[in-house]
Amino acid sequence: MNDDHRRAHERHDLPGHVPGEVKIYHSMAIRQLSEGGALIEIGVPLQLDSLHDFRLALGERSIVVKARVVHSHISTVGSDRVTYRTGIEFVELSEAVMKAIAGFIDALNSQRLGKP
Repeated sequence: MNDDHRRAHERHDLPGHVPGEVKIYHSMAIRQLSEGGALIEIGVPLQLDSLHDFRLALGERSIVVKARVVHSHISTVGSDRVTYRTGIEFVELSEAVMKAIAGFIDALNSQRLGKP
């Protein structure tokens, strides 16, 4: 093997199963929102009871929430894509994030009722 293609550090085989995790960023659509959670559509399956950080674009504001996956099922199957409808439950929200979510929901309700 050419020295130009050698690794900087030698890799070592590990005995047995050594667990790990990966964090991925994937676009999603928020279909329903409450102060306790949301229903999202996403193109990857999320494991039940797993915890994830979700970035939610609430109008002009963007927040990051930690949430637990409570249910998930296939929503649509296309020729090149599968979409999952996934329910998430918010956990450990800060006061500021709770206010941002409540304010966004209030603004949506006001718009629906035609209030300024």
